[in-house]
Amino acid sequence: MSEQGRRPEDGQREFADAAWSAPSYLLSGMAIWGGSGWLLAKWTGWSGFIPIGLIIGVVLSIYLIYVKYGRHPL
Repeated sequence: MSEQGRRPEDGQREFADAAWSAPSYLLSGMAIWGGSGWLLAKWTGWSGFIPIGLIIGVVLSIYLIYVKYGRHPL
C-alpha cells in the first residue's frame, strides 16, 4: 500500500503493537532464561544461575526490541 493510501489509524495500530510487544519480549525473555537458570540451579545446586539467567533474558530481550523497533521509525 502506498504511503498516500495509509489511514491515520494504521500508524496508531503499529505503535500500539510495538507498545505491547516490548513488555511481552521482556517478560518472556525473563521467564525463559530465568526458568533455564532455575532448572540449572536445581540440577547443580548453585543458586547463582537464577540471577544470571534473568540478566541474560533482560539483555537479550532489550537487544531484540532494539533490532525490531529501534533501527527504523514506525
